[in-house]
Amino acid sequence: MDQFINQKETIVTDAIDGVLAASGGQLARLDGYPHIKVVVRQDWDKSKVALVSGGGSGHEPAHAGFVGQGLLTAAVCGDVFASPSVDAVLAGILAVSGKAGCLLIVKNYTGDRLNFGLAAERARAFGIKVSMVVVDDDVALPELPQARGVAGTLFVHKIAGALAEQGADLETVTAAAQKVIEGTGSIGMSLDTCTIPGSPKEDRIASGKAELGLGIHGEAGVEQVDFTDAKTAMQQVVAKLKPTMNGGGYVALLNNLGGATPIEMSVLARELARSDIASSLHWMIGPAALMTSLDMRGFSLSVIQVDGEQEALLQSPVGPAAWPQMQKLAEDAVQPLPDGLSPIKPTPSTHPERRAFLEKCCDVLISAEATLNALDAKSGDGDTGSTLAGAARAMKLVLDDLPLADLTQLYRAIGAELGQTMGGSSGVLLAIFFAAAGDASASGADEVGALKAGLERIQQVGGAAPGDRTMIDALTPALDALPDGLPAAAVAARTGADHTATIVKAKAGRASYLTEDKLKGHNDPGAEAVAMLLESLTNN
Repeated sequence: MDQFINQKETIVTDAIDGVLAASGGQLARLDGYPHIKVVVRQDWDKSKVALVSGGGSGHEPAHAGFVGQGLLTAAVCGDVFASPSVDAVLAGILAVSGKAGCLLIVKNYTGDRLNFGLAAERARAFGIKVSMVVVDDDVALPELPQARGVAGTLFVHKIAGALAEQGADLETVTAAAQKVIEGTGSIGMSLDTCTIPGSPKEDRIASGKAELGLGIHGEAGVEQVDFTDAKTAMQQVVAKLKPTMNGGGYVALLNNLGGATPIEMSVLARELARSDIASSLHWMIGPAALMTSLDMRGFSLSVIQVDGEQEALLQSPVGPAAWPQMQKLAEDAVQPLPDGLSPIKPTPSTHPERRAFLEKCCDVLISAEATLNALDAKSGDGDTGSTLAGAARAMKLVLDDLPLADLTQLYRAIGAELGQTMGGSSGVLLAIFFAAAGDASASGADEVGALKAGLERIQQVGGAAPGDRTMIDALTPALDALPDGLPAAAVAARTGADHTATIVKAKAGRASYLTEDKLKGHNDPGAEAVAMLLESLTNN
């Protein structure tokens, strides 16, 4: 897989240079490339306890992204997923430590424990006071005597960093860090493995599965579970954490493992706020990419039960932009719509034939979702089917609330409903179409005349005309043929839709941004939707 790197051998040093360039002069590195890769604070006061952490790279923004006020004093970076050398760790300690001493914060991996531990011994030989804590927050394997250190490490960085910034001594900072470790639990889940630069991607997680309890270096998880949706995924993660929790007053850290999109992380935050442990959670950090695993398409959840002092330390300000603020976990706040925007509900009336017709239209669009999405993916963003199907599902829910016996009011009600429930330009245009049809019907136009008035109105507003490669290319001939019956309209719509495959220069819509090779041979998805709808209504 292509990646935005230069060479795999220089990816870490190149990335560190980028961190420095974006730091506004707040950070520096030690002159030891390529073997010593240490990022340090430029403004550090050596009269305070220094905090040094690090490990293999690939977890960005951890650890270099958390060097700064209120967090780390130095980050020692190894190669991707590889512990830094003893000399690199020692260089970091010596560069930032004064009489107050240094705390090493180490994740519980053999390489990190050994290299940081030996560097601590050598630093003590230089006369530096050094203590070390080992984070083992992963609860995926509760029977494991040496649990892994994962995203809960960030709680240690934050609380110990705040104390060090305030001037606390080494014993106080170390004790606070150890208390955090003892009270923290974490677990992760992913839909895919990570991509290590220069190496083939491991195809371990089958489609339709998620891996629960995997490590931040791509280590296999405890089990592969069926994946259905975000709600179930969060429930499975929470089920592993809940037995470790007791009472309330918890802070949750919702961490993006690198490849989940922000919108997915927001959905997961919603599910966490509705989960079985929500009543125990008072605060949330994130959702954000904090302790990643390259591009792993997953998330992790860490929790810690805090006292008043820890809560204040977690809230204290920091310098690094990568650290998100801790926020109260709040219930949904809902304000009423402004005056004039609350939908006016028409008086419902019955008309069995029209209801059945509208329901059939909705069912056709829902069943065509995948087909239309696949077609739209060839020339757009692949959502035409979902947009129409979503509107159809919403419409089915309100069929019995519509003024079915009054065609004029029905047109207007459909337009209002689409304006509320259907997104994108299609929703606006169809809302205008039916609103204009309702106005024309109120002025005495028959059904065909009303629909043609709606078509004329959306052409005025949208600027599209026949030949521009839009739904107009199928809708116009269909309405012209409709006086001869629905089958004639379906044939005309099909001819118009198929013709759009020969139009290689769109003049309206998203397709107008695409080149000829992207359009040739593919029907416009909006025109295809019109044709499919009329054909299905004719054939059933």
